[in-house]
Amino acid sequence: MSEQYNSLDESINKYREDFPILKRKIRDNKTLVYLDNAATTQKPIQVIDAISNYYSNVNSNVHRGIHALSEEASELYESAHQVTSDFIGAGFKELIFTKNTTEGLNIVANGFLDRLHKGDEIVLSRFEHHSNLVPFQQLAHKTGAIIKFIETENYEMLDLASAEKVITDKTKLVSFPHMSNVLGSISPVKELTKIAHEHGASVLVDAAQSVPHMKVDVKDIDCEFLAFAGHKMLAPMGSGGLYGKEEELEKLSPLLFGGDMIRSVSFEDATWNELPWKFEAGTPNVGGGIGLGAAVEYLNDIGMDKVRKIEHYLTDYAMKRLAELDYITVYGPPADQRGGVISFNVNGGKNGIFVHPHDVSTIMDEEGIAIRAGHHCAQPLMEAMCVPATSRMSFYIYNTKEEIDLTIDTLESVQKIFNS
Repeated sequence: MSEQYNSLDESINKYREDFPILKRKIRDNKTLVYLDNAATTQKPIQVIDAISNYYSNVNSNVHRGIHALSEEASELYESAHQVTSDFIGAGFKELIFTKNTTEGLNIVANGFLDRLHKGDEIVLSRFEHHSNLVPFQQLAHKTGAIIKFIETENYEMLDLASAEKVITDKTKLVSFPHMSNVLGSISPVKELTKIAHEHGASVLVDAAQSVPHMKVDVKDIDCEFLAFAGHKMLAPMGSGGLYGKEEELEKLSPLLFGGDMIRSVSFEDATWNELPWKFEAGTPNVGGGIGLGAAVEYLNDIGMDKVRKIEHYLTDYAMKRLAELDYITVYGPPADQRGGVISFNVNGGKNGIFVHPHDVSTIMDEEGIAIRAGHHCAQPLMEAMCVPATSRMSFYIYNTKEEIDLTIDTLESVQKIFNS
């Protein structure tokens, strides 16, 4: 076992060399410790170089010119589409490039405007990020549909028994996170999808926190739709993807209209382009798409099974270290049932005082440690858990045990400052 851990440590140190920002000194010459990967990940030099090459040597619009630069840009952009669709097991026509997970979720919500009627049901979960809640609240307001929620098992995992109860023949759409951005809980996506399909409902998976961290195969899940963000998987901000089964995307109405998403236009009407371009109106984020393709190639070189092993290794170690501190409350399931996300609070221990996560984060920052503090765009979940906010550390392939140890040492300082 120790040989396996040594091998993972060696791999982590090797990957760290690809990330220029990790060499940066901040806050009185302290080395950056970046533990906010659930919010966004850092970028390897391979991705930075791919973007730089596009803007330095190829910069041109796609699908609009027959000159050399446009042809090269189109080839690079479409190649990025192909490698990204392959990455999640989708066909080329089944992957739309978006600017983030939120846009993908909104495309689906908009597409259901003409498919829902008063009394129809939308089923979400209690774990939702605002991006997978607010669009469907608005959809329900506009259509008269009713929103229902899959409950949790002690705020650790989604409750399949609850899903069996709330998903009915009136349910038209079921949407839930593959992995919670607050608790790290990994949802039983195949089981939930099966329940939904037994009632004729479509399934949308919010995969913002799963696609970057584990092997995801949309055909194996059998969901109708799945959305993810590039910036959480080493790619540039402003990049992401929406998967949809080809027959579903053919039925779905576009969110945006304009150039490149049309086949023909008259002064009276228009017809839509073939997939996936039907949903990519206007000039796309070509550099971002190329960067996403480069990020996928980087992850493919590592292998998603290894990415998952590294994160489980770090998460398990961090949770064991946190368990040594009696003034820390950790939320969510055990390490083997979660991804690389740990939300916690400094509760002060016996006779101690609660330390607000913003104070925890501020002291961490003074030591060069970047963590998250707040409700993590999941305010209803925080209210249900009866906490105002949490601190959150989240890991990726370049984090180390030493960084976790430094974070634990700083938490001890936090406790001393507020509860001495």
